[in-house]
Amino acid sequence: METDEKIYDRFLSERSEEDLRILLERYRAPLTFFLFGYVHNMEDAEELMMDSFAEVAAGRTIFSGRSSFRTWLFAVARNKARMHLRKRRIETVSIDHLQVPIDHLLQAANPADNPEEIFLQDEQSVQLHRAMMQLEPEAQHALHLIYFEDMSYDELAHILGKSRRQTYRLAERYRSQLKKIIESEAR
Repeated sequence: METDEKIYDRFLSERSEEDLRILLERYRAPLTFFLFGYVHNMEDAEELMMDSFAEVAAGRTIFSGRSSFRTWLFAVARNKARMHLRKRRIETVSIDHLQVPIDHLLQAANPADNPEEIFLQDEQSVQLHRAMMQLEPEAQHALHLIYFEDMSYDELAHILGKSRRQTYRLAERYRSQLKKIIESEAR
C-alpha cells in the first residue's frame, strides 16, 4: 500500500482528485470522530473535517515532513477546531451533556459506512469512551489519539504542541486518572 505522504505529494504535483479522494476515504471517519471530541456536535465536526481537507488541498498549510502525514493532518484539524471554538466562544460542556451525543453517535451512522462506528459498538470500547468523558478535555483528546487512533507519543506530542517528555508524563497521568474512574465504576 502506498504511503499517505506519497499520495499527498502526488496530489500536490498532479492535482489528482483521485489521490485526494483516497486520503479523504482513509481519514474521514477518524478525523470527524476526533473533531467531535472538541466540538460535541456531529455537523460541526463533519464541517471542520471538510475544512481541514480543503485547507490541505488548497496548500494553505504546508506539509513539511517533520511528522507523518496522519499526524500533520490531525494537527491541522485540531487547529481548525480550536479556531472554531474561539469564534463561537463555546465553553466546555458538562459530562452529562456529553453522553447524549455519544449515544447519538453510536446510533447515527450506518456501521458499514463508518469504521469508527463498528469499533465503538464493541462494549468495552463504549465503556472506555464513557469513562474518558469524565476527564478534562485535553485528557480526552490525548487518550482518544492513543487508544482509538493508535498514535505514538511522538505523534501525540506534535499534535498537542508539547515535548515528548511532557506528552509522556501527561499521558501517564491521564491513564492513571482513567484507571481510577474505570475501577470506581466496576465496584
